[in-house]
Amino acid sequence: MSTTMNQAANSLNIFEQIGANDHEQVVFCNDPVSGLKSIIAIHNTTCGPALGGTRFWNYANDAEALRDVLRLSRGMTYKAAISGLNLGGGKAVIIGNSYTDKSEALWRRYGKFVNGLAGRYITAEDVGTAKEDMEYIAMETKHVTGVPEYMGGSGDPSPVTAFTTYLGMKASAKKVFGNDSLAGKVVAVQGAGHVAQYLIGHLVKDGAIVHVCDINSDKVASVVKEHGVKVVDADAIYDLKMDIYSPCAMGATVNDATLKRLSCSIIAGCANNQLEDEKIHGQQVKEMGIVYAPDFLINAGGLINVATEREGYNRERAMGKAEQVYKRTLDIFAKADAENITNQAAAILIAEQRIQQLAKLKSSL
Repeated sequence: MSTTMNQAANSLNIFEQIGANDHEQVVFCNDPVSGLKSIIAIHNTTCGPALGGTRFWNYANDAEALRDVLRLSRGMTYKAAISGLNLGGGKAVIIGNSYTDKSEALWRRYGKFVNGLAGRYITAEDVGTAKEDMEYIAMETKHVTGVPEYMGGSGDPSPVTAFTTYLGMKASAKKVFGNDSLAGKVVAVQGAGHVAQYLIGHLVKDGAIVHVCDINSDKVASVVKEHGVKVVDADAIYDLKMDIYSPCAMGATVNDATLKRLSCSIIAGCANNQLEDEKIHGQQVKEMGIVYAPDFLINAGGLINVATEREGYNRERAMGKAEQVYKRTLDIFAKADAENITNQAAAILIAEQRIQQLAKLKSSL
């Protein structure tokens, strides 16, 4: 997160931040015994209970954690709405080091907090968490998805998130280049986490020339060993001569500083909240002639996948819903062109229209 964003967050009190995007509820969870420090944000439940992952991250301070969870939960509302799911938007963060601070006690205490929300919030995996962690949470609450397959769950949602991101990237290529083949296209993937690794597998199979960076050298080494991709320095990735910039780590990497350096035709990745300011930078990207694939539109695969657990997990049904992202992305591009607005604005409009329609429907029943 940039200094400017931190200063803006710190200048607002907690209730101003919560109210800025009409969050329904924000819960602060603290348990000194297990070391749990968590924030659960429920943004909107018009379309259904709020489903969103739990991010385990070593935030610099509590204000940074609050800002992140508020931005992420809002994005989940739009992600569920635009995907046609009967779910609302929520997210949770746990403040700490995911490599050293996890424990059964912490997860089970967290599960109790989730259970106390009586189904208004359903959790799942996110950055720093895994299906094994969900198993501990499931010991204390039924309001958890992404549990291991042997428990009747869908397991790791990363492959499906990567798949829809890949589809969104192909739709973007069709818009820009006239066909959706990624063969010979230079793709800079920022991040080598679980989703990024699966995405890179799709790209390499499609014949793309992939460059990757990550702050974790072990993850980079693993990707290079498996796929033979090229490595670039974490900061130098913005200066790479590329066709597609694919943010697959933390958010806000499309900002004033990076846009001066990017030379791509497409921005399409699996990270959440890629635009530091969705209005300012969404417009700037449009004026630069770069096609931006809204993140909550194309990275919805993981949510689509875990959402099907609520009906009894069926892989074929989940993948069928995921495949719709390709056409949906092209539809958003067409709407943006027709109305001369940014792709981000077009996607938000579609999501908000569905939320408003369901709100009217519920009020009339």
